[in-house]
Amino acid sequence: MKAERVSYDVMTPSGARGVLEAIYWKPQIRWVIDRIHVLSPIRFTNIRRNEVAVAGDSGHKVPAGKISAAMQGSPAPLCVYADETQNRQQRASLILQNVRYGIEAHFELLDARERDGTIPTDPAAKHLDQFNRRLRKGACYHRPYLGCREFAAHFGPVESDFPPSPESLRGERDLGFMLHDIDFADGMTPRFFRARMVDGVIDVQACLEATMEMLGS
Repeated sequence: MKAERVSYDVMTPSGARGVLEAIYWKPQIRWVIDRIHVLSPIRFTNIRRNEVAVAGDSGHKVPAGKISAAMQGSPAPLCVYADETQNRQQRASLILQNVRYGIEAHFELLDARERDGTIPTDPAAKHLDQFNRRLRKGACYHRPYLGCREFAAHFGPVESDFPPSPESLRGERDLGFMLHDIDFADGMTPRFFRARMVDGVIDVQACLEATMEMLGS
């Protein structure tokens, strides 16, 4: 919605990809989300937040000239003060609370070469090993988050099977159209899919195939 913030019922595949990329990302690989396990009941809560008004909402934004100057090394201030009445808007948000997810994913190897041009014996195994080590240590390039940066996500490895989903999520549930991901190669075009959850698990790849068949593409 344009005025109020409303969350999807579950995390999106793009959100799951963002969590994995925060833990381990290289230009040689691309993460693909296979399944999302919903491990806590779906519950919503309402909050109100002060937000900085943006262009189009009778607000302000940092001028492009100042951004260009800062990129050239100028000490130009890049900020908008939210404590100014004309720059602040209070908006309601309907968000998820106490969420817990399990992510099944794999990565596609885009380029086997390293920065120095060499090709490891098994590049896929090398990337997987680095990811697993960072995951176990709790290392990340930046703290992963769900939706907004203030909603930080904690993460850890699943050494065995995923725990069962709550009883309230048993059965089949149509979640409607959800954001799948952003196609950066096509002008940052959003791509959507019809999400279907079965016993608390969303098989993303199966849902994508069903959506393509439904749309006749």
